[in-house]
Amino acid sequence: MIGRIVLIAALAVGLAACGEKAQTASTKKIDAAPWDGARDAFVAPGWKAGDKGSWEAQMRTRAQGQNEYSRAAAQK
Repeated sequence: MIGRIVLIAALAVGLAACGEKAQTASTKKIDAAPWDGARDAFVAPGWKAGDKGSWEAQMRTRAQGQNEYSRAAAQK
């Protein structure tokens, strides 16, 4: 009786292990630099495609817009 329970438990564990996906680390290779550009529908005003300095300035502006301290001061 106990042997049968152990066998069923071992089979259940074995089947559960077979169905698990591999957890290997992988990254996607981006073909282009982030500042190279996107389609016009996704471009923020004031940003020039291909210009790294313009891209960095736009990212700084966007990050500053998410800063609660500067947003609260601007709303007063």
